[in-house]
Amino acid sequence: MSPNESPEELTSLIHVPTETEAGPIVEALKAAGISATMTGGFTAGFIAEAPGDISIQIFKRDEAAASEILKKFKADNAAIDWDQVDVGEPEDE
Repeated sequence: MSPNESPEELTSLIHVPTETEAGPIVEALKAAGISATMTGGFTAGFIAEAPGDISIQIFKRDEAAASEILKKFKADNAAIDWDQVDVGEPEDE
């Protein structure tokens, strides 16, 4: 962190294409005691020249710990073929 940055300032940990991918990462961070949120959900599904994405935001003070948790999360989930996971049918609204 540079001298001009505040530990209370938000920073982007990672960008992913969908909320479905972002949700489990945010939950893993929260389970480890790191405050995390996702932004960009309204634009992620748009089809355009510059498609949106989901940004997972954390406090700068948590950047090192969050990076380690993200590495472990990715390693733990690397073998999952998400194209083969049955998530069931959508519920009627």
